[in-house]
Amino acid sequence: MDQMNNVPNVTYITFGGHVELQKYRFLYFVMTSSVYVLILCSNSTILCLIWIRKSLHQPMYAFIAALLLNSLLLSTNVYPKLLVDLLSDVQMTSYLACRIQALIYYSLCGSEFLLLAAMAYDRYVSICKPLRYRTVMGKRTVTALLVLAWLLPSCQLVPSLILGDGLKLCRYTLNGIFCNNAVTKLSCVTSAGPYIIYGVIILVNTIFVPLAFILFTYCKILVISSRRGSDARKRAVQTCAPHLLVLISFSCLCSYDVIVARLEIDLPKAARSIMTLQVVLYQPLFNPIIYGLKMKEIHKHLKRLLSRSRVCAFVLP
Repeated sequence: MDQMNNVPNVTYITFGGHVELQKYRFLYFVMTSSVYVLILCSNSTILCLIWIRKSLHQPMYAFIAALLLNSLLLSTNVYPKLLVDLLSDVQMTSYLACRIQALIYYSLCGSEFLLLAAMAYDRYVSICKPLRYRTVMGKRTVTALLVLAWLLPSCQLVPSLILGDGLKLCRYTLNGIFCNNAVTKLSCVTSAGPYIIYGVIILVNTIFVPLAFILFTYCKILVISSRRGSDARKRAVQTCAPHLLVLISFSCLCSYDVIVARLEIDLPKAARSIMTLQVVLYQPLFNPIIYGLKMKEIHKHLKRLLSRSRVCAFVLP
């Protein structure tokens, strides 16, 4: 390991979280690869449905498709390297590659909140200002919201990648199984004040502001729909419920990540490893289930697709 660290211009770090996983690494590999395949299949199926069916070519479904694509990107950022490490005797990566993986990870997490905020705005215009919906939520508006949702978090995190390039490392073992916010604890930083302020600014811009906007928007939707009668309120709840479920689940999972990756909590390495996988384990599976079951149009097309698959399986020898 020391020889690896002394390679010119390249610094390598190891993942300490794999120590307790090595005994059953083939079992973990089978379980992890099965989950990743399930994530790919479930999210891709609904993505393809939205792409193919013209009745789903609406702003709301475009945002759902973006959310599912975001889940695929988030999973692909973690799972392939994790699967390789589970089969390797030594789990290591370059310090630069680790910081890039962490940047992509948190950038996509921030994009999730911004996409949910865009979906909340779409529902607000649709329910509260239906006559102006087609004018307000045109292709340019939808495209602009999608671009901002993916670019804003990454643009805010790029400076951390540049600033961290010149930091000296005091540790070369990451307490985890993939690169997340714990990578900042490897550097020899005497004063953490500027980094804390920088982190708070990012959290406010990509999490707390979108979260406050979402809650305010849905409260406004409930108030306005309640004035229009019980039927309008019921339709509003049915439309907004899937988005709120996704928001609540993702917020809870992100809090797990902050607790495990950033705070010093004495946990067994196996338990810590499982908790750090919460965001890329449950959310990419939760999104297609929620939108596949709760969104009537998507559910209808899924039922047709499954029924056709059964007929084909029955007819073909």
